[in-house]
Amino acid sequence: MKKTKTFTLKNQLGLHARVAAMMVKVSNKYQSKISLEKDGTEVDGKSILDILTLACPQGSSIIVTAEGKDAIDAIEEFDRLIEDKFGED
Repeated sequence: MKKTKTFTLKNQLGLHARVAAMMVKVSNKYQSKISLEKDGTEVDGKSILDILTLACPQGSSIIVTAEGKDAIDAIEEFDRLIEDKFGED
């Protein structure tokens, strides 16, 4: 199963190291292959360095794709994390 959703980063600092670490932590909870995409650049959602290369400030749109048997659960957790502004603000 494959699930994709586009998110807008609402937290003030955008995608920085702590946020990237939170995303990796969520990604690693799931067996699904997780990828993040911004402006046509797709990276491994389980790699903090890959995520940081996306350089996403506040207001950036990212596409999160999960492919595997737990894809829906993974996207739902990303949704909660991003909508909660990663616990910031």
